Amino acid sequence: MRAKQIQWAGLHLVFLLCVFGLGELASRQGWINPTFFGRPSGVALFLWEHLQTAKLWNDLMWTMLGVLASFTLGSVAAFAVGLAFVQWPRLEQFAEPYLNAINVMPRIALAPLFILWFGLGLGSKIAVGFSLTFFIVLSSTVAGIRSVSQDHKTLCRTLGSGAVTTFFQVTLPGAVPVIFSGLRLGLTYALFGVIGAEIIASEKGLGQTLAYLSSIFDINGVMALLLILALLGVGIVKAMTVIEKRLLHWQ
Repeated sequence: MRAKQIQWAGLHLVFLLCVFGLGELASRQGWINPTFFGRPSGVALFLWEHLQTAKLWNDLMWTMLGVLASFTLGSVAAFAVGLAFVQWPRLEQFAEPYLNAINVMPRIALAPLFILWFGLGLGSKIAVGFSLTFFIVLSSTVAGIRSVSQDHKTLCRTLGSGAVTTFFQVTLPGAVPVIFSGLRLGLTYALFGVIGAEIIASEKGLGQTLAYLSSIFDINGVMALLLILALLGVGIVKAMTVIEKRLLHWQ
């Protein structure tokens, strides 16, 4: 198994080296304009220079703080509301049209309002990320809990299990796969929301730096930050997958 993983990683490495090598060749031969697409060597040089400075790390920490805060707050709120909807279906029926109306609104378009209400600091970024995370996790929470077999719940009640025991021993473990699908997507969208809000207006952060580099046509810098964001996204998905597997080790 270990050898297979090493072989798979080697294949990915060879593929990426071929892609970057082809991009470098195309740029140097004039097949593509490096002014608009950048150059792999220029991206590598940008990363080498800026990863040794405090500013890039401060921007990264600022962005990740906003992502984690918005994801945590949005997930907790969504889980609580989802439990209430499952417990009281009439409440869900009443709130559904209002939630749908809010959900269809483009939150990035509302980012200027969040910035007006919460300022240029971290609060407005958390608000945008929260608004994106909440609805995704809410829908997965309700769907996950309702997907648990009613026969299992009936059997637990027949055997004398209380409501709390049934929830933590049967309902929640059975709903984990669906809930984690929403959490994984919610964390990704929290990153999108925070970066998008930073691009519009921010004191600091990767999004603000990305907007600045775009304004001065530093394409190598833009590509370098996009690479960092792509790696962050992959890392987020991998981390959530590992956590999900640990929680479902009993399956």
